[in-house]
Amino acid sequence: MYKRILVPVDGSETSNKAVVAALQMARENGGRVRLVHVLDELAYLSGYEIGGDLLKIARDYAVKVLDDALDMAKSAGVPADTKLAEAPGARIGEVVADEARSWEADLIVTGTHGRRGVGRVLLGSGAEQVLRLAPVPVLTIRSQESPAH
Repeated sequence: MYKRILVPVDGSETSNKAVVAALQMARENGGRVRLVHVLDELAYLSGYEIGGDLLKIARDYAVKVLDDALDMAKSAGVPADTKLAEAPGARIGEVVADEARSWEADLIVTGTHGRRGVGRVLLGSGAEQVLRLAPVPVLTIRSQESPAH
């Protein structure tokens, strides 16, 4: 079964649900988890020079997100570590796929907001990028139950 589970985290409710699912799988299968947060410094640019304060705030937030997820793993009794991936200009999916390869993950668990239509087109989809680029199976965890059609 899956022994090395990679989980991209961003601190959102959906991301936290993915962490919980990954921890449960790892605990049941004697596996471990790597929690990764992708920090794209260019995402904080808005036509101005990126300031040291803004970058520090972004890094501090990233560290908090990783620490919170690591605390969840410790509470669950699952071996886990964290990685802050600084990737200026890179797509999240590429960074996650690269990390899955280098860490030799055998599963990626990621949250998805389940956006459709214009929202997905305009906002893009980190989970969709991961699905397309991942070298291993991907389990997506939705933010909420989708309505029955």
